[in-house]
Amino acid sequence: MAKDKKKEFIVTGVPEVDEKLGGGIPLGSLCLIEGHSDAGKSVMCQHLTNGTLVNGQISVAYYTTENSVRSLISQMESLAMNVLDHFLADRLRIFPLTFHNSMQGGQKPFHVLTHHFSRQPQDFKLVIIDSITLLVAHSSPVAIIDFFSRCKGLADEGRTIIVVAHSYAFEEDMLARTRSLCDARFKLRLEQIGDSMIKILEVLKVRGAERPTGDVVSFNIEPKLGMRIIPLAKAKV
Repeated sequence: MAKDKKKEFIVTGVPEVDEKLGGGIPLGSLCLIEGHSDAGKSVMCQHLTNGTLVNGQISVAYYTTENSVRSLISQMESLAMNVLDHFLADRLRIFPLTFHNSMQGGQKPFHVLTHHFSRQPQDFKLVIIDSITLLVAHSSPVAIIDFFSRCKGLADEGRTIIVVAHSYAFEEDMLARTRSLCDARFKLRLEQIGDSMIKILEVLKVRGAERPTGDVVSFNIEPKLGMRIIPLAKAKV
């Protein structure tokens, strides 16, 4: 019974992070991951992918502007997330995305994306888009809000949709409106502590979390490990 309940949440598999998420992101959530370049947004998505695949019967559709199929699998393997078997078993589908300048302003690219999400089999309950920064930068406010509204509709049908973007891609008013549509929201940033640059994950909202959520997780990314948690008190020494 406990195992079945566990499958209702999207998890990273990193205990310290999942604790801050209040036990994981509930299925049926629209989630926004925003933040700085090189702050760990993609690695966070990769951990959510791997943790979900390892944890249960949920399959993952991963849309990426950052990688090819081969490079994403290789990158995850370099961080001790061995997803090749899941990919070969069709539990992980990877869709490389390319956005062109000719797409700017219109709603069509967003419509194509959400239509593609909706056509995935029912067991693909986790959909990740890393990232929509370029598309947002060349799209109208109406198209952006329509996209998030469509994603929210798919989330209400039981899929968890995680959208990644750089914060600078949005105008402040637009960012506030998109945030209000989301059930979960995380922000990643870089912070200099002593001589080191530390990645900071802020858990700003997880609606429907199993337990109270935390606020901040500090970490580095290490080969053969992925996210290595660094207690802030220790980092400041």
